[in-house]
Amino acid sequence: MTSTTNELATFLAELRYDDIPTEVVDRCEELFLDWLGSALAGKGYPPIPLFERFAQRMGPASGRSELLTLSATTSPYFAAFVNAAASHVVEQDDLHNSSVLHPGTVVFPAVLAAAQSEGKSGRELILAAVAGYEAGIRIGEFLGRSHYTVFHTTGTVGTLAAAVGVGKLLNFSAEDFLHTLGSAGTQAAGLWEFLRDGADSKQLHTAKAAADGLLAAYMTADGLTGAQRILDGKQGLAAGMSSDANPACLSDRLGRRWALAETSFKFHASCRHTHPAADALLVILQRENLSHTDIAAVDTHVHQAAIDVLGPVETPTTVHQAKFSMGTVLGLLAVHGSAGLAAFQSAALQDREVAAFRQRVRMHLDDEVDSAYPHKWIGKVVVTTHQGGCFEATVHDPKGDPGNPLTRPELEQKFKRLVSFSDAVNERACQRLIDVAWGVREAATIPLLLTPRRAHGGASVASITE
Repeated sequence: MTSTTNELATFLAELRYDDIPTEVVDRCEELFLDWLGSALAGKGYPPIPLFERFAQRMGPASGRSELLTLSATTSPYFAAFVNAAASHVVEQDDLHNSSVLHPGTVVFPAVLAAAQSEGKSGRELILAAVAGYEAGIRIGEFLGRSHYTVFHTTGTVGTLAAAVGVGKLLNFSAEDFLHTLGSAGTQAAGLWEFLRDGADSKQLHTAKAAADGLLAAYMTADGLTGAQRILDGKQGLAAGMSSDANPACLSDRLGRRWALAETSFKFHASCRHTHPAADALLVILQRENLSHTDIAAVDTHVHQAAIDVLGPVETPTTVHQAKFSMGTVLGLLAVHGSAGLAAFQSAALQDREVAAFRQRVRMHLDDEVDSAYPHKWIGKVVVTTHQGGCFEATVHDPKGDPGNPLTRPELEQKFKRLVSFSDAVNERACQRLIDVAWGVREAATIPLLLTPRRAHGGASVASITE
């Protein structure tokens, strides 16, 4: 196991921008835009103002890194903290299937904050993000399915992914990466228990993962040492957080398999575990021309992790909790034709027809679906009508998966929906941000996106969106 960790650290240290295939760079820009939209959609959304207030109380009044939701600046640590919380709250950020990790919501806040602070180029940001994705995804796969039953992988593994991304910006050696993994891994945390209460912990998980990963990297750069066997040691992550760890995952086809390109975009504004069934239900509704009033029962055949994560939410009491309710998500689709942000805000808790439909939805563990998971997230749904009809549909590639991807025009439309939801920027600024994302690789330095800069003498210089 130590040898595979060393292989990973060596790969990260030796990785260069020119090693990355063009199609992976393309996908990284797409993931960056998708993450940016999710972060801006979180503006004003509970509990993000609490994170902003904490940063304003504890952090500096200004700095080189950007608080996107406030159009203000602060230190890299607090920028990563707030931006990571904001980008995970509306449930539209990316997901990698086999690691069950949301890489973008932890990697991009950390590397953007550090890149802005250090004056790094767009290519350096892309290289750092790719490194963070490649490491985080493999570590998530290494910890296995057992880890996810109790621990929120994005909170735990996300700390290491963010640390690697920032470490790459700081030009770490293989030895440096081992130290920063040790310091990040000893901070890794995040438990699923919050789902039962509808608590706000999920945003705290990503905020701390991005910020503490950045902390681990910067302190490593100053000489802090970390455990050399944090992944596989007798008292390391696998020992404490997994019963099925697989060391081969850590070095799986390094430099040949680009895990970043396997990452999925989220189409529906809900927990990804609901998406396969949601897409399968849409197939039936459209194919059979059914209305929600026609349907007596919906039986979803799912993997065990879907039951573990969605099962605790029986009757949601908050909008965010509703995003983890299979019945609510399917009810929104059946009654309103959408499980998007606007539908959740207006109907997830208030609509009696959605609530009634939720009671007609059941989840069943399915051996075929469960054995394919997490490499494939299969949607299998059976609908029974009041007239006695029985209709089935199976979806092998939910919308947004690499096998059924969102195109760049579709990603632009999603971005516009996200920023419109929070009224984060006007239409003109929205298009400029899209242009920035599509040209990240050409940027000499990473600019402040929304916040006016201070020129010499104290004069304000407009941001790129003004």
